[in-house]
Amino acid sequence: MKSILGIGNALTDILAILPDESLLNEYHLPKGSMQHVDMETGDRIWERLKGLGVKYVPGGSAANTITCTSIFGMPSGYIGKIGNDELGNLFQSTLEQYGVKTTMLRGTKSSGRCMVFIAGANAERTFASYLGAALEMVPEDLDEKFFEGYDYFHIEGYLVQNQDLISKAAHLAKKAGCIISIDMASYNVVESNNAFLHNLVEKYVDIVFANEAEAKAFTKKEPSEALGDIARMCDIAVVKVGKDGSMVKQGDEHYYIPSWPADSIDATGAGDTYAAGFLFAHSQGMPLKVCGEVGSILAAKVVEVVGTKIDVPRWRAAKEEIRALMAKYTVAQ
Repeated sequence: MKSILGIGNALTDILAILPDESLLNEYHLPKGSMQHVDMETGDRIWERLKGLGVKYVPGGSAANTITCTSIFGMPSGYIGKIGNDELGNLFQSTLEQYGVKTTMLRGTKSSGRCMVFIAGANAERTFASYLGAALEMVPEDLDEKFFEGYDYFHIEGYLVQNQDLISKAAHLAKKAGCIISIDMASYNVVESNNAFLHNLVEKYVDIVFANEAEAKAFTKKEPSEALGDIARMCDIAVVKVGKDGSMVKQGDEHYYIPSWPADSIDATGAGDTYAAGFLFAHSQGMPLKVCGEVGSILAAKVVEVVGTKIDVPRWRAAKEEIRALMAKYTVAQ
């Protein structure tokens, strides 16, 4: 089976249910907002949260994708940077429990974390992110041997702000013969790195994953036209349009993929799991339309749970549905 390597910000999600909003007020975190905090503040909040019975979920976009490909059975690897602390050790050990081969670099700062506070009658979420050691990853950390033996290389878009790092990673991956994919990650990241991203995609990237906001930021066009523009820059373009599904294009092939039926409660991680399903199907030699459908099936499972980790019953159902879909294509051939 073909293998995949990912690179991204190694972050642990720390989920905490607050009895009231006093902690949010103390640290000046507006309810429902997303705030970046410094190391001292991040460490202080984490210490406060430990007594609340928090839930730790290793995450980050690329790590979510690579975890899913590993569950599919693809030999999967991950490059990231963590601190020499319990959160970093938790991040690494959890990925390895899922079968991921980790190349975890060690930084001088604390490991990155995204603290998620759930408060109020409507369970509104407030985020405080500290990237920590993840921000210390530099081009000099990368070695060409990290990429040897992998067929795919998946880039987390949030890393693009570290342009020298991504340039070297893409160069080494291409030198190793990898098919390179990138998830655009966030429209504001695309806006602030647009010229660099265009150069990266045109020079190195084979498969682009973007949601409609990211696609518009990248091309200044609406989704269907953006899809065409992106497909002219690389081999395969994927534009996700939320609950309306996705669009995929390769050369003259162009398909609209409806969302797979789901009882959605939390869209967190849907894009990451879609990418995992798409890349797995692509590695199996499936046609473009089937790749999009497999991505849609997997995304439908994660939106039915809180957080980014699909539970065992849904994984079992997803694998059965995907096997049936692929078998139908194989019989048709």
